[in-house]
Amino acid sequence: MLSVAGLRGAVESLFARIRGGDLGAAPVVGGLIVIWLIFQALNPVFLSSENLVNLTMQCAAIGTIALGVVLVLLLGEIDLSVGSVSGLAAAVLAVSFVQLNWPLVPALVAAIGIGCLVGLLYGFLYTRFGLPSFVITLAGLLGFLGLQLWVLGDTGTIGLPFDSWIVEFAQDWFLPHWAAYLLVVLSVGAYAWVLLRRARRRAAANLVSQSNLDIGLRSGGLLVFLLSTAWYLNLHRGVGVMFVFFIALVVVMNLVLTRTRWGRAVYAVGGSVEAARRAGIRVDRIYLSVFAMCSMLAAVGGILAAARLASAGQSSGTGDVNLNAIAAAVIGGASLFGGRGSAFSALLGIIVIQSISSGLTLLTLDSSVQFMITGVVLVLAVIVDSISRRTRAATGLA
Repeated sequence: MLSVAGLRGAVESLFARIRGGDLGAAPVVGGLIVIWLIFQALNPVFLSSENLVNLTMQCAAIGTIALGVVLVLLLGEIDLSVGSVSGLAAAVLAVSFVQLNWPLVPALVAAIGIGCLVGLLYGFLYTRFGLPSFVITLAGLLGFLGLQLWVLGDTGTIGLPFDSWIVEFAQDWFLPHWAAYLLVVLSVGAYAWVLLRRARRRAAANLVSQSNLDIGLRSGGLLVFLLSTAWYLNLHRGVGVMFVFFIALVVVMNLVLTRTRWGRAVYAVGGSVEAARRAGIRVDRIYLSVFAMCSMLAAVGGILAAARLASAGQSSGTGDVNLNAIAAAVIGGASLFGGRGSAFSALLGIIVIQSISSGLTLLTLDSSVQFMITGVVLVLAVIVDSISRRTRAATGLA
């Protein structure tokens, strides 16, 4: 009877959150399932292990950029220059490593450092002069694109050595099958331990906490899903190390946002700047740090993209990179109004974006169709966010 009561309580709690406008990741996951079913029906190759391995590897670079965009959106701001910053970082890496013959590690540090400096500049202009982030980053989009072209010079495109570890990392490194399964078991074990620890702390404080049944169901379901995914990917090349690196970034950023004082301050500033200031939060420092981390993650994403292609050129960071990174953050559940979203928004959003791209490529449809479909999905995501926000306001949960 206790198990049945616990299960009933979990279901009732889920429906209560939905009625209150707390939809979580449900709309994104539901939309992703629909997208996958449609493309699989149109082309049976879509859900093949080979295509899914390629899809995961394509997610890492732009997904890392989208992770930085999520941070800025949590403050209710925007960064329109992440594509240009990623291209600039790729250019700095290529020039310093290939043309100037720097060791790879200093070249990587220089490229990532450029991104951090760009973010600090944005934060300084925002906090010191009160310029809108839209204007600052729009100017950055143009200015750093020009700087990227200047850094590359007449060369245009610079190839990265295929035998360098950064290119092998992005193209050839995959986990051994046993390591993929072990990583899944350890990850789910850590997840279950965190849930149990939180439940015990809440129970000790006489607060409502998750039941052991709920924790067991969540952990068991996640274990089965991840083991099945690892097994299916292992039918082809397996789980890419670059994709694992991206997942690790998402998990670490989620922990930072949810378990640290800085992360709670980010949500507080995004919810209400004035309330955060009155609570003693150094708002200016939060803006500086978030803009710096956003641009730094954009630089890391640009490096991953360059390593994936084994080259950096005038087209690095251009095209649909900027729009896809921002769209992924919004589609994944980060609110444009600030204060709501998580690091996992970048993961879910980029999987949706890349699924659309991969499916349309397999159907040999023009890129114009991809842009239109992505635009429709983006509008639907914003509509869901707006409705959820109104519902939460009406129920007093906003």
